[in-house]
Amino acid sequence: MTKRFGLDAALFSVKAYMASMLAIYIALSIGLERPYWAFLTSYIVAQPLAGAVVSKAMFRVIGTFIGAGMAVIMVPVLVNAPELLTIAIGAWLALCVFVSLLDRTPRSYAFVLAGYTAVLIVLPSVDVPGTIFTVATLRVQEITIGILCGSFVHALVLPRSVSAFMLQRVANILADAERWSSDSLLLDGDPAIDKERQRLALDVTELHQLSIHLPYESTRIAPRIRTVRALQDQLSLIMPRGAAVTDRIGQLRAAGSISAEVESLLADTRHWFSRLDAMPLGERESAATALQERSRALEPRVGPDSSWDELILLSLLSRLASLIGAHRDCRLLAEQLSTPSTRPISPRASELVEGRRGRELHRDFGGATRGAIGAFFTICIGCALWIGSGWHEGATAVMLAGVFTALFAAAPDPLAPLRAFFLGTLIATLIGLLYGFVIMPRLDGFLEYALAMAPMLLMLGTLMQSPRWGGIALPMLLGLGSPVLVSDQYVGGFAGFVNGALAQLVGIIYAIVVIRLLNSTGSHAAIRSTVRAGWADIAERANLMSPPDVRAWINRMLDRIALLAPRLAMAGRSPGQPLYDALRDLRTGVAIGELRELRLALPPTKRGPLTEVLQKVGEYYRGLDPDRPAPADPILLEDIDIAMTAVLNDQDPDLSRAGALGLVSLRRNLFPASSPTPKALAA
Repeated sequence: MTKRFGLDAALFSVKAYMASMLAIYIALSIGLERPYWAFLTSYIVAQPLAGAVVSKAMFRVIGTFIGAGMAVIMVPVLVNAPELLTIAIGAWLALCVFVSLLDRTPRSYAFVLAGYTAVLIVLPSVDVPGTIFTVATLRVQEITIGILCGSFVHALVLPRSVSAFMLQRVANILADAERWSSDSLLLDGDPAIDKERQRLALDVTELHQLSIHLPYESTRIAPRIRTVRALQDQLSLIMPRGAAVTDRIGQLRAAGSISAEVESLLADTRHWFSRLDAMPLGERESAATALQERSRALEPRVGPDSSWDELILLSLLSRLASLIGAHRDCRLLAEQLSTPSTRPISPRASELVEGRRGRELHRDFGGATRGAIGAFFTICIGCALWIGSGWHEGATAVMLAGVFTALFAAAPDPLAPLRAFFLGTLIATLIGLLYGFVIMPRLDGFLEYALAMAPMLLMLGTLMQSPRWGGIALPMLLGLGSPVLVSDQYVGGFAGFVNGALAQLVGIIYAIVVIRLLNSTGSHAAIRSTVRAGWADIAERANLMSPPDVRAWINRMLDRIALLAPRLAMAGRSPGQPLYDALRDLRTGVAIGELRELRLALPPTKRGPLTEVLQKVGEYYRGLDPDRPAPADPILLEDIDIAMTAVLNDQDPDLSRAGALGLVSLRRNLFPASSPTPKALAA
């Protein structure tokens, strides 16, 4: 988001420092005993984008109130039954983690916070249950002050706009997508194009995450979320369409069947892609229409005598026209986003935006269940060890372990941020010793305190924006929020400081141990689960008799591809082949949707061959094993060719064309190495 150690990072650090000092000052002014909660919260909600700060603040306020309310409900009822209280707080945290992992948007932060806020309030109050309401009220006040200060400063002092950032990202994404699509039209195609094109899955996911913050934008009229959703839909079409075009060009090139007219069309389309950014709306629309009409004019008429090369050419030209339309619509929607007015800039823009709804995401119930179980056992086992040891600061260790298991349950590798937290906390402890027992005894008043803390906080705030150092800088900042360093008066207490720091380190180590034990195969299991979900989705879609929702299918598959990328990288595996398989599955699902639509259009007496193909495809995907994926049964290839012959012999040319497109795609996806001229289609 920001250049490392650049002006943006420095500005962010200054604003975060101002917010933290303002939070401490207000907390001290109204007599709160634990101003460090306000300090910590101001840094936790800090974001470089104004809308993201405000939305995160709202989610945090909601989560804090709900968590505090649950704490007030649980403790008075169960304080005399510590075992039940432990189970109750563990179950509450597990429920919140489960829901947050299913939500998978920035809103999930509210559920996470509701879970661990209750933990932060309940565990220290076990010995004094009569004060639970007071403790909960004070905690809400302290955290709310930090939230409001962070939101106020970041949103009003030289704010960075979510809208402006999104528009810049959209421009970059479109430039990349157009370059990839242009390269995919080269007759000597580069195999690396598929890998680059898969970055679109990550880009679409990023746009979805950013759009959550648009309603909280403070610097301009935010783009309509429906327009962002429509843009995501069109970007999503580019991946399967572009991959299909690349495949068909390769097939025709190998057979030497690309005519001069088709070569000219491909060259002109590449030229159109290269000029999209500079073309005005009217010229862009008319050029796209002309290219699509040329594509349709070059389509061979399919029938019983069609050769395999003619069917491949039909597929190429049809997918090319669709790819051109997707890029045209992406540019149109990008212009709509950048227009301050909510009025559509063209009838086509209105049509694209109309009826857009939320993006369909992959929901991993298995992963959410594993995360919830981990959170539950972290609390229950930790409380047993704490009570059994008799260590008073053990409550802090259990609290932090519960917080960490909740915060990092969605991470591809939760151990990586925990290791960074351990190192950052250890360094913060050493720095805290210097501040707490060398510098602070010499300070007098809040102004001197603020000036003394400025160098360290400003440096760490800048490092927060560095991809390399951010994982260590944040825990260092949080470690400096010790009660000894942020208090209404200097208390010293070397033993208490060391004991508290030791509890923090033990809590992190305990969280690492629990996560390692409960998720020994976490990365591999997550990969398997994501791949299986895609295959199960294909199997279910193949057997449905209702009209297909291709848009929802593409959204879910792109989300799965985006989830797979970091997990495969973390596992030390090359992302190329597994993600290419996911791209193949994406195209298969689109082809299934086309065939289902065709089946609905056919009279019942003609549906048999297509139904047989779809049933066999469902059986194939339902029986796949991620560890040992088997090739499709050759009998399915024969059924596809039989269905192809049936649709090509149909008297309705539109049905023949639609059937050929779907079956050619299915055949190329499932049997890419099969003979290019099946017996049933011999000319």
